[in-house]
Amino acid sequence: MALARQLRLLSLVSRLPLAPRRDLTVRGPDEPLPVVRIPRALQKRQEQRQSRQRSPLRPVLVRPGPLLISARRPELNQPARLTLGRWEAAPLASRGWKHRRARQDYFSIERAQHEAPALRSLSSKGSFADLGLEPRVLSALQEAAPEVVRPTTVQSSTIPPLLRGRHILCAAETGSGKTLGYMLPLLQRLLCQPSLDPSRIPAPRGLVLVPSRELAEQVRAVAQPLGSSLGLRVQELGGGHGMSRIRLQLSKHPPADVLVATPGALWKALKGQLISLAQLSFLVLDEVDTLLDESFLELVNYILEKSHIAEGPADLKDPFNPKAQLVLVGATFPDGVGQLLSKVASLDSLTTITSSKLHCIMPHVKQTFMRLKGAEKVTELVQILKQRDRTHRTGSAGTVLVFCNSSSTVNWLGYILDDHKIQHLRLQGQMPASMRAGIFQSFQKGSRDILLCTDIASRGLDSTQVELVINYDFPLTLQDYIHRAGRVGRVGSEVPGTVISFVTHPWDVSLVQKIELAARRRRSLPGLGSSVSEPLHQETLLQQA
Repeated sequence: MALARQLRLLSLVSRLPLAPRRDLTVRGPDEPLPVVRIPRALQKRQEQRQSRQRSPLRPVLVRPGPLLISARRPELNQPARLTLGRWEAAPLASRGWKHRRARQDYFSIERAQHEAPALRSLSSKGSFADLGLEPRVLSALQEAAPEVVRPTTVQSSTIPPLLRGRHILCAAETGSGKTLGYMLPLLQRLLCQPSLDPSRIPAPRGLVLVPSRELAEQVRAVAQPLGSSLGLRVQELGGGHGMSRIRLQLSKHPPADVLVATPGALWKALKGQLISLAQLSFLVLDEVDTLLDESFLELVNYILEKSHIAEGPADLKDPFNPKAQLVLVGATFPDGVGQLLSKVASLDSLTTITSSKLHCIMPHVKQTFMRLKGAEKVTELVQILKQRDRTHRTGSAGTVLVFCNSSSTVNWLGYILDDHKIQHLRLQGQMPASMRAGIFQSFQKGSRDILLCTDIASRGLDSTQVELVINYDFPLTLQDYIHRAGRVGRVGSEVPGTVISFVTHPWDVSLVQKIELAARRRRSLPGLGSSVSEPLHQETLLQQA
């Protein structure tokens, strides 16, 4: 059998040379050429390979001058004088960061100017007297805050319409002086309005509603020295306490002219008939985007129902039938806030004052983004804090805020810093009110240089001594990033601000790419820019250089 197979194979091999072969040569000029068909994909691949061979990659040319974006890879740097168009493709340094091989990569948004935008466009001739404030208010300001010499751009645009009795929506970046912008007109209005007969229960004439106890402490600290010089009493009503403690707070002091309160505490006081809003003449919602969030919305609606909001400036002229002038203040207004504001007041009655830097990356704050694994964050944080401690010994340095996304992370990270003998304070929402009271104030006074905290320390709190913000956990939303980054580079800060963010998860990378793209194009962050200007009647546009 095997022998027969071998003989058959030999016969086939012997007949191969005798078989007629296909003649590929052209015998005459009239005969057509043979056609060889090449697949289109193979043809394109060959053309691309040949074009790369003809034009080799050119070396990257680094343009001289300051940079807007500095990356670990120099080819991804962007000069400060270059601005990408709206539809122009941007070579993102964070592209590819969702891959695990991207760890240890980093880039920075460099500092483009040295002073805050709120002060940049002011002339040295501007003063508070030009805004229509009375001499006794000006003297009280000089006595309480002698370092405040000239108004910021926000204050120059906010104070005159407030003195004319307009309802105001002020949307401006963090650290631009919004608190003083509404507090001075509030106090002047109470001075010009006679006090009615005292009621059976406390009835403040001015109310400032804020979302947290720490912010209530800060606003009260700003208003109390001014009120004392003008003979007006300022009182704080913080949350986290029962009815007995609230009753004691309200009965311990004489009735206040100005009340700074959180929604929860004021709601309890109104429900228990411990306070009345019948004589209210001035109502401020500070950090209004947070107050109109689902967690506060029901409480705020109840408070507004108990307030008598004026329809317009004409309703404010009757001293015996007081109506409240409404002021809404915030640094971020995400999409959908306009619809919520329509439930608070008539949109046509609001004068909207917006900053050109609203929802933009602050140009005077350096912001660095580091791609790390979760296990590398602790080592990197400890190294940064120890390096800063060595710098602090040789010269003056500001304080540090370290933000985490949860209270448990704050506590766990605090134990690690204790092991490394790094002194710090902790502030998180699950602390009892007695523990939280005064923690941020002691941090401001310099008892400790490092504060571990959650986002309760990111909203509205004045932090002019903070030099460095570290996002140990990257914020979950762009508005949270704006508020955290706004803790540095504020009006009155003596130290330059820096923000360092640890980027770990894929959803962190998505937010970082949006931030980098907005910085390269010098545009506002996506999803935040249109929420104020579209649904509201905008009469005043606050332009900043």
